[in-house]
Amino acid sequence: PTTPRVDKPAQRGRGEGMKTRLALFLSLATAVLAEHDVVIYGGTSAAITAAVQVKEMGKSVIIVSPDKHLGGLTSGGLGWTDSGNKAVIGGLSRQFYHRVYQHYQKPEAWRQQKQDEYGNQGQGTPAMDGKERTMWIFEPHVAERIFDEWVKELGIPVVREALLDRAKGVKKDGDRLVSITTLDGKTYEGKMFLDATYEGDLLAAAGVDYHVGREANRVYGEEHNGVQVGVLHHRHHFGVLKQPISPYKIPGDPNSGVLARISTENPGVKGEGDHRVQAYCFRSCYTNDPSNRVPFPKPEGYDASQYELILRVFEAGWREFFDKFDPIPNHKTDTNNHGPFSFDNIGYNYDYPEASYERRREIIAEHQRYQQGLMWFVANDPRVPADVREALQKWGLPKDEFVDNGHWSHQLYIREARRMVGHFVMTENELRKKKPTPDSVGMGSYTIDSHNVQRYITPEGYVQNEGDIGVSTNGPYAIAYGSLVPKAGQGRNLLVPVAMSASHIAYGSIRMEPVFMILGQSAATAAVMAIEDGLPVQKVPYAKLRARLLQDGQILEYDGPISSKSVSLDGIVVDDLKATLTGHWQEGAAGKFYNVSYQHDGNAGKGESQALFRAELAKAGRYEVRLVYAPNKNRASNVPVTVRHAGGEAKVVVDQREPGKIDGIAVSLGEFEFAAGAAEVTVSNAGTDGHVIIDAVQWLAK
Repeated sequence: PTTPRVDKPAQRGRGEGMKTRLALFLSLATAVLAEHDVVIYGGTSAAITAAVQVKEMGKSVIIVSPDKHLGGLTSGGLGWTDSGNKAVIGGLSRQFYHRVYQHYQKPEAWRQQKQDEYGNQGQGTPAMDGKERTMWIFEPHVAERIFDEWVKELGIPVVREALLDRAKGVKKDGDRLVSITTLDGKTYEGKMFLDATYEGDLLAAAGVDYHVGREANRVYGEEHNGVQVGVLHHRHHFGVLKQPISPYKIPGDPNSGVLARISTENPGVKGEGDHRVQAYCFRSCYTNDPSNRVPFPKPEGYDASQYELILRVFEAGWREFFDKFDPIPNHKTDTNNHGPFSFDNIGYNYDYPEASYERRREIIAEHQRYQQGLMWFVANDPRVPADVREALQKWGLPKDEFVDNGHWSHQLYIREARRMVGHFVMTENELRKKKPTPDSVGMGSYTIDSHNVQRYITPEGYVQNEGDIGVSTNGPYAIAYGSLVPKAGQGRNLLVPVAMSASHIAYGSIRMEPVFMILGQSAATAAVMAIEDGLPVQKVPYAKLRARLLQDGQILEYDGPISSKSVSLDGIVVDDLKATLTGHWQEGAAGKFYNVSYQHDGNAGKGESQALFRAELAKAGRYEVRLVYAPNKNRASNVPVTVRHAGGEAKVVVDQREPGKIDGIAVSLGEFEFAAGAAEVTVSNAGTDGHVIIDAVQWLAK
């Protein structure tokens, strides 16, 4: 590693600045740096809010960052914030987005684009108190500048490019951490320590329990953990294509060999645990502004054979390559994975969480080579359809982003690595409100979201992606204080706000950058209280902690609308949650819907899934019956629906690709005479040509 860089605290005058520089020189000349109340290991967004909170509570703090740049993924390309319900983002996390808003109110912030041309995307969202406004979409360099200025304003020392000695760099006295030592030999003593890394390196080196990979569903009594063979969410799988794709070099011939980026391993059994983690990618920043554009580089080691599979995807008619080029200011993008073969480097990160630093650098380089190579391939290979190839040639890397890294992001998206097994483990049962969550220290609300984990060959001989999950949390959920602290006896003065204690599937929602900033602030608050009261972090009195968190603007509970996308319906309504289901159905929450979510068949198991909606009609008469669904182009155009009424049965075929003619989400199945008592509507996925949606059925008396 290079010699660590220590940022200077904010200087108040020339003489004071000279004293500061002298103090820094003297401290660096010793093997042990001055003790701080709180030592934070990590350079993520959570590390920044934690340090700010410690400083504002009157304690000394130092950030020891393994990275050169502060902010983690927030400054590393994820400018299209995965925010969920913004009403539950408070405290310092919300202050960050307020600072973003303030930046973009300056005319000089709009260098390649006029502000009114960009529009109001992510801009000007009022705070709960009406005083602060926020902006949730931003350029990478803007986020980094905000973090850098924030720590300088408060005089928080930052040591950069300082890697923890994971073998012998953690000194403990019983269950108390005494100091950490980095590979350059520098030691940092503290009363409290925070592991604010994505990888959980400090907690692991300190001997704290953790887990890597997916737990079996039976471990925590969950439904969506473990291997997800046969479960298809979003549009990140091969089932969205018009035809199945052969994995073999000569289509249909297993003896010809397997195309690159396809595993030949057995994918495992549904619901069982494994060692695999969800795919990583760079949240790349691109631009189509010629004045600010650098052509996509052809990476060293480029191999066109790595991208043969996407040619078959294009041949199948897929044209969604640009669907996640999400626009951020100044004609730039936050570009995320989208589709069956995209920016996620599926299967090439399994050893990353526990790998050596050298091996991690190799994995990061492999991801960069893969992703840059994909862009080069699609923009230049003559076999790529001309419409896609020519469209991509208008894009490139922005000259004014990541200027010291070839205009490429310095932060790989570590969607999950180690996860602590702490005092309390957050599971999907807490997120989905099936179990209560004790001692809230913040809230999340994003959909439970795991990207694909593997790409395998089905028994029928086709390519399939596995592991992609999208499950509604049915509104915001609380996050337990116990999930930030180790088990008793493993670390009395250690808190973990990023690689916190959660199952794989629960972490899929919690792992959002605004939530990490929330948890960083809450962990820091608890650390200061533990110092002041002389207590282990496991014994910090929650009532006192709660009072301070609320005082500082944290949101700990929520009783507002479950979803801004939910609609109300008149008449007698039977929700999908009250329907009798057979086969496999899974939750979704895209577009408008009734109540908290809807369900769909995953575009799989055709003929196996059915939903029976049964209403109790108080009196006989004529009723209009409506089917409620969330339309989308990936829906089935031929959903068979059966209405049972007083005169028998009526069979109706519904095109769910088209918006409903009633409020965009409902279609009339007709008017029928019903006797008093039970009335039934059945929706099937037999013979359908896309995702079948079940949301609700209405009966309206005429």
